[in-house]
Amino acid sequence: MEDNAHETRTGPNAESAATGRTVAERTIAGALRDGAARLAPVSDNPRLDAEWLMAEAMGTDRSTVLLQYMDRVAPERFDDLVDRRASGEPLAHITGRQEFYGLELAVSRHVLIPRADSEVLINAARDVLADRPPARILDMGVGSGALLLAALSSWDEARGVGIDRSGAALAMAQHNAEQLDLAARTELRLADWTEIGWESRVMPAYDLVLANPPYVATRDPALADDVRRFEPEGALFAGEDGLDAYRTLIPQLPDLMTPGGVAMVEIGFNQADAVIDIAARSGLRHALHHDLSGHPRALELWVEQFGDEELG
Repeated sequence: MEDNAHETRTGPNAESAATGRTVAERTIAGALRDGAARLAPVSDNPRLDAEWLMAEAMGTDRSTVLLQYMDRVAPERFDDLVDRRASGEPLAHITGRQEFYGLELAVSRHVLIPRADSEVLINAARDVLADRPPARILDMGVGSGALLLAALSSWDEARGVGIDRSGAALAMAQHNAEQLDLAARTELRLADWTEIGWESRVMPAYDLVLANPPYVATRDPALADDVRRFEPEGALFAGEDGLDAYRTLIPQLPDLMTPGGVAMVEIGFNQADAVIDIAARSGLRHALHHDLSGHPRALELWVEQFGDEELG
């Protein structure tokens, strides 16, 4: 039998014999082309995903890969990472991090991956509270810490409390607070706002309340497969119509806010009217804020004070 050790390799990963390189010595430039092609069926940005995965495999940043390493031999680990992404696993879970509001956050399957759309809550809060910076901030479902830590990074004198019913999520938020040097102004507490008496753990009241509650309908056919498979159910689903969490959370807000305080609550793009109705029946006034795609994304809520003018 012919010695297979000298078998000629062919296929998309093979380098020209003239280069003297084997498949294992494929350049980073070639590996990125192959990786992008493999990821095209599962990613809206396959080349960008491939670049981030290469940076992860190289233990460096994406800019360094593109500017300095393109002619180097690609690490074997890159193909393993591409395999994971090609299976549908989110990029943030593979790299273990996600950027949000200019902050790099550690993430895992125990927390919802922060989305750029959620940044509108912080931008809206900064606009509304521009002349009265909040001293106390509450995040009702802190997860990775994205909203709370973004708010604390925006107001240097503020202190924040984040609650979550998941101990794993609280551990992730604590890690992120420490990495961002915000731990001294952050308190994280195990609490579930669906349970009676939970509020006794977080009082007194707050100048800014943040919440990105579950708002996906249980059988929503539009939910991306990778989200359904890889992100925590408890952070996603809220009953048959996606409104169960709002029905529980919003009536509690008046007791959590200081006079003149505001709440910023994330909503699904088609839920504005329904959530506004829940807020109105809870004695709250509102203003609607849109994301960069023009979709309703954040509902600003406050208790009417004497002399208020309609803002919504």
